[in-house]
Amino acid sequence: MDADRYLAANRRRWDERVAIHRRSDFYDAAGFLAGGSALEPLEREEVGAVAGHTLVHLQCHFGLDTLSWARLGAAVTGLDFSAEAVREARALAREAGLAGEFVEADVYDAVAALGGRAFDVVYTGKGALNWLPDVGRWAATAAALVAPGGRFYLLEFHPFGDVFDDEADSLRLRYPYFPRAEPLRVDDPGTYADAAARTVHNEAYEWMHPLGEVVSALVAAGLTIEFLHEFDYTLYERFRFMRREGRAWTLPEHRESVPLLYSIRARKPV
Repeated sequence: MDADRYLAANRRRWDERVAIHRRSDFYDAAGFLAGGSALEPLEREEVGAVAGHTLVHLQCHFGLDTLSWARLGAAVTGLDFSAEAVREARALAREAGLAGEFVEADVYDAVAALGGRAFDVVYTGKGALNWLPDVGRWAATAAALVAPGGRFYLLEFHPFGDVFDDEADSLRLRYPYFPRAEPLRVDDPGTYADAAARTVHNEAYEWMHPLGEVVSALVAAGLTIEFLHEFDYTLYERFRFMRREGRAWTLPEHRESVPLLYSIRARKPV
């Protein structure tokens, strides 16, 4: 794989979209600054209490979720490979009057970039794993950051939902479920947060990671899985024929057939 080229393209894409996402209705930064939270109720319930605990958010984008944990009492650190995202996250923390440390680094370099620290909670997900070529290396990195007895939590879009054609008017198979040697190349203008946004850096590369690969990688890294939950809804309009129900998006005709979201909580043995 031409990993450096793929990473550079992805970084350019994300750097450009930070400002678009910061002002978008999708992220609702204004609502957050008014006292809201970017976290799903599901996350708060499944992660559990964080007040007084240290928490690191891997692939944190511009820090909305990270700072939402800070608002719940965690001592937070966010890490992202986008310089623009880290810059915006620091500005958002100042504007919100919340304490938070933000570090620019590739997720695979997180242990060194964070000075070898261990955290009570390692949190990640919601569109993170598809940007990573090596889930085994990711899991080993995440596990190294969890303090003994600490928690790891992932909320992620279900890979099964990614096999369907995102341009069709009904569910139709298009992509393989199992990973291929080369990543999927995309070259789409705009962004999920603002489809009409004018963008220049549209090339990006994504990798498929089946559920079994993710779970096996976390176990191999030494974490003990406490639960794996699958859900029949997602958090954005993944397909044009979805229906919105509050904060959730569902496939009414296939609701009991297609998993669209999953969560994993794990512990590091003492």
